[in-house]
Amino acid sequence: MAKKKILIIGTGVLGAYLSSFFLADGNKIFVTSRYQKKTYKNYKNIRIEKKVIFIKLNILNKNEILRRLREIEPDIIYYFAGQSSIFISYKKELETINSNFIGALNFLEILYKKKSKTKFYKASSGYIFEKFNPKEDSKTKYIKANNPYVKSQIAAFKAVKKFRKKGLNCSSLIFFNIESPMKPNSFLLNKVRDFVKYRRTKFLKLGNIDIVRDFSWAPEIMRGVFYASKLISQDIIFCSGKDFLVKDMIKYFFDLKKMKFEKYIKIDKKLYRKNEKKKLFKPKSNTEKILKKFKWSPKIFGKQLIKKLYFSK
Repeated sequence: MAKKKILIIGTGVLGAYLSSFFLADGNKIFVTSRYQKKTYKNYKNIRIEKKVIFIKLNILNKNEILRRLREIEPDIIYYFAGQSSIFISYKKELETINSNFIGALNFLEILYKKKSKTKFYKASSGYIFEKFNPKEDSKTKYIKANNPYVKSQIAAFKAVKKFRKKGLNCSSLIFFNIESPMKPNSFLLNKVRDFVKYRRTKFLKLGNIDIVRDFSWAPEIMRGVFYASKLISQDIIFCSGKDFLVKDMIKYFFDLKKMKFEKYIKIDKKLYRKNEKKKLFKPKSNTEKILKKFKWSPKIFGKQLIKKLYFSK
């Protein structure tokens, strides 16, 4: 079977894990970055940095995108670029909209104009929905777009659906909280992990921890994404399928050191997100059914996920 050329937009954690699965299957990987660097830490951390080809690409420049597509002729494109912090999106509104929506739209428009058969996958957020129905648009409801991140992700999700209806081979990969030890400590669980491990400060300031979220393990989810590349175009939810109170997930870290987390946590209401819901939309995902022939299902969540975050190098 002919091996494929995979183009991954962005040098983040998810793309690194996904690359490892495609490399193991003998495929050729191209990864784009806004800046040419000497090293790409996420790829270096899992020892595949020298096995992929890194190229510079401005996702806002259509001519540059077209030139790269002609050079590479990818079979599959994964759009994993995008500013992913709601908090930062208030400060960097234009960057958030450009990276999450405009860049993806540029690819969709170019591929459609070329009548390309290339598969295009856009990383999307499960937290943009009140309700999600993959078959009926009228039954899909979005949360109120009260920040640039949600606004940009909703726009991108709608764009993918629009171009798929026009015949383009494109899909949205709908993610919830995907955890990895390689993510920076600006992300909640890694922030707590580093505090428990290193205790550089007396107290840990956090926002609202009395909320319920879905947390999943990045390598496990990306294996599912790899399998999904063998399916027809469709929007697919990837999550653990389990809901956890954020407070409980935090407590699991402190339990590992037999520490009472109440003594070290300080709640700062300045860190609360605007209009944050206690429990965001949680789907009854049929992804396991879709990927049944690959025997894929999420198995790492809760305490086991916390242990993997804590003890991973």
